[in-house]
Amino acid sequence: MRTKLNSGVLFAATAYTLWGFFPIYFKALQGVPALQVLAHRIVWAFLFLLVVLAWRGEIGHLRRLLTPRIGLSYLGAGVLLAINWLTYVWGVTAGLIVETSLGYFINPLVSVVLGVVFLRERLRPLQWLPVGLAAVGVTYLTLAYGRLPWLALVLAFSFGFYGLLKKLAPLNALHGLTLETGSVFLPALGYLVAVEIGGQAAFGHGPANQTLLLALSGAVTAVPLLLFAGGARRVPLSTLGLLQYIAPSLQFLLGVFVYGEPFGTSRLVGFSLIWLALALFSAESALAQRRHVSATSAAVGSGYEYAEGTVAGAGSGCTVTSASGKSV
Repeated sequence: MRTKLNSGVLFAATAYTLWGFFPIYFKALQGVPALQVLAHRIVWAFLFLLVVLAWRGEIGHLRRLLTPRIGLSYLGAGVLLAINWLTYVWGVTAGLIVETSLGYFINPLVSVVLGVVFLRERLRPLQWLPVGLAAVGVTYLTLAYGRLPWLALVLAFSFGFYGLLKKLAPLNALHGLTLETGSVFLPALGYLVAVEIGGQAAFGHGPANQTLLLALSGAVTAVPLLLFAGGARRVPLSTLGLLQYIAPSLQFLLGVFVYGEPFGTSRLVGFSLIWLALALFSAESALAQRRHVSATSAAVGSGYEYAEGTVAGAGSGCTVTSASGKSV
């Protein structure tokens, strides 16, 4: 059991660390229009996933699982994923890495709110405090920026709605991501053909390393998701909830200390409010999980039968779900 847990933590932490270093990868593609980067990411990810499915002998199984309702659900997820990826790539190449990190810092709290609104999940009383504090932080940053931090909000809400669809989706991460990228594959491929005909394509018309990075963008996209899927099955949700902050933390540090993006006192105050909200949220969730485990152990030890959800209600709240059916 401990070996399984340790390997799960390793898989998940590796996935989040890779996501954290994504700005370096996409900064190297700064000379390529964000829409072309997105299209290549979709096309190559879909092809990479098809190879993985073929290697596992699961293409026929996935085809049997596919129904019009499932296809429509994953089409919606694919569109949201494309919006999220496009916004993120544009933000990184435009020198707004710090603001993109803000989007993923507030995403867990956005997911909580979406769970309340759309899934009728109920927040525990103490969970309202970090949600409100995060709202204050975003409001403060809006005033400090002199504009709404739309980039962070688009990332947080597109990822939040994506996670909401994934929470209701019936397929595993590999099958789901294959359908998501497959649902937007033809528009992406058509766009790449159009820019090639129009003489505006970057692939094969620039430095060799640029073409290589575009071709590898599919694997770079899919590998962390597959690592996460392997980790998510082995570790508790509470552990994933803490590990998920690795990615935006690394992105934030890269933006400030490697790429020299401005981060004055006003932004520090706004970010600090959001970091405090996340700390309170994580602490409250950890305490609720501990109470739930203790109550479950006591119930099992007493020899009484209880229905699943009776004890869980003591520690219930909103499950934070992120990209790929995970927390991101």
